[in-house]
Amino acid sequence: MTTPPLRLGVNIDHVATLRNARGSAYPDPVRAALLAIEAGADGITAHLREDRRHIIDRDIERLVEVLTVPLNFEMAATDEMQAIALRHKPHAVCLVPEKREERTTEGGLEVAGDLERLTDFIAPLTEAGCRVSLFIGHDPRQIEAAARSGAPVVELHTGHYTDLVAEGRAEEAALELAGLKQGAQLAHSLGLEVHAGHGLSYDTVSPFAAMPVVRELNIGHFLISEAVFVGLGPAIARMRALMDAARG
Repeated sequence: MTTPPLRLGVNIDHVATLRNARGSAYPDPVRAALLAIEAGADGITAHLREDRRHIIDRDIERLVEVLTVPLNFEMAATDEMQAIALRHKPHAVCLVPEKREERTTEGGLEVAGDLERLTDFIAPLTEAGCRVSLFIGHDPRQIEAAARSGAPVVELHTGHYTDLVAEGRAEEAALELAGLKQGAQLAHSLGLEVHAGHGLSYDTVSPFAAMPVVRELNIGHFLISEAVFVGLGPAIARMRALMDAARG
């Protein structure tokens, strides 16, 4: 059986972070999105947070207007964000946990304990034509709940694994990777499309790219950081090459 192709979604949030640090008009995250597409991105991810710390409403409006590839709109499961998604109708909506005090998304969404509300929240987004994904850990309980929620996609949180690798905790990293592999297989067996992301770098992307059931990786902060030194196009092109090599 031929392994399905692997998509790369490039998250442009931290181009906006740099822009907002000075309150200027640059660097422009929409320009970054267009450069990412030229370099091999299959989609663009943007997280509109409640506090608008990086991507802002006008960025989403412009992305919807100009993108020729799917927009993956990351958001918290709040009434405000649902209304924005229903107004713009992006290709995909990824529901993520969000706390104002966190520096970045910490952990996965609690689906099992909030299943009824999330099921009701997802339904109008699906009816509007948005493909909803849930950003979760590899806990089987969360994956099984996700399969009952009406969302067709889960995105597995790779952040803990990448942190363990960065800290040199090899044995713990191997255990976490094994859990993510099992989670990916379980999600796939339940009929869910499997994505993965958070914290992935050149050093950590290959194990996920090599998983046949994983269909998409979403990567942002590392690519924007690497772009400071080599440029956005080359940074993405190298990531794309590593993904393709691991996919085999």
